[in-house]
Amino acid sequence: MAFSIHSGVWPVMITPYTDDHKIDYKAVAGLCDWYIEKGCAGIFAVCQSSEMAYLSEQEKLDLAKAVTDAVGGRIQVVASGHTADDKATQYREIENMMKIPGIGAYVLVSNRLDQKHEGEAVFEANAKEIFNRFPEIDFGIYECPAPWKQLVSTEFLRKAGKEGRMVFLKDTCCDYELVRERQKAVAGTPLKIFNANAQSWFDGAQHGTAGYSGVMANYHPELYKWAFDHRDSDPEKARQLAHYLTMAGMIEMRCYPCSAKLYQNMVGVPMNTFSRSGDETKLDKNACGEVESLIETDKYIRKLLGI
Repeated sequence: MAFSIHSGVWPVMITPYTDDHKIDYKAVAGLCDWYIEKGCAGIFAVCQSSEMAYLSEQEKLDLAKAVTDAVGGRIQVVASGHTADDKATQYREIENMMKIPGIGAYVLVSNRLDQKHEGEAVFEANAKEIFNRFPEIDFGIYECPAPWKQLVSTEFLRKAGKEGRMVFLKDTCCDYELVRERQKAVAGTPLKIFNANAQSWFDGAQHGTAGYSGVMANYHPELYKWAFDHRDSDPEKARQLAHYLTMAGMIEMRCYPCSAKLYQNMVGVPMNTFSRSGDETKLDKNACGEVESLIETDKYIRKLLGI
């Protein structure tokens, strides 16, 4: 395949907005710089955390281009935006997104490949139709929870990996045994698995998965990177850090992505806490205090680790 995914931490990028609720491209650039400063291997842009279902078709393209422009080749970028129901629009979404220089792979959303819940045969047929239509494009799949979560079968991953049509899986199964099974099935192929679950990702990394790609990389990606990089050289400390990251990940339940935008404001990347998909009014004093506590605890953890 033309695109070889780098292992490590891949944040699912949030979308900052201006006061008049348009995309804040200055904040987008600042956020990209922050991801790079924190040691991220790449960025998953125009995904659910980017509120892709709430962006127009043109906004999704503009956002992706802003990300690749800001990154300037310093780290890798993959993108989705795969939200349409009809095939013609889906094909247009793919074609237009992949015209943007710097997008390494297009990430399909699994539930768009079997919208009527007709089963594995329909899912595979729709995926193959896309693969055949765009032989020059490298693909990923995202088991996006919205509008519903559709897990991909291990056998499909085995085939897609062996055939070289997939390079990226954003795994949301939240089942460490299934992650191990999936990793075993794709071992030795171009397909790399990135776990989105704060609880099970470290076990997956110990069994060969390529890293973490989840919500919490919008808060403290450098801690995920430390645990991933030291999983073999300092396994006990890395495991204890992974336990902390599991507990810290519960803040995802607190008005995400607004809370992530508040976090970014507090750590030096100015942006509005407004979200098209979330209710920023839920960021009350208690919620703000939780974000502040996370930041202070992160400082202490980084000091212990020498980061």
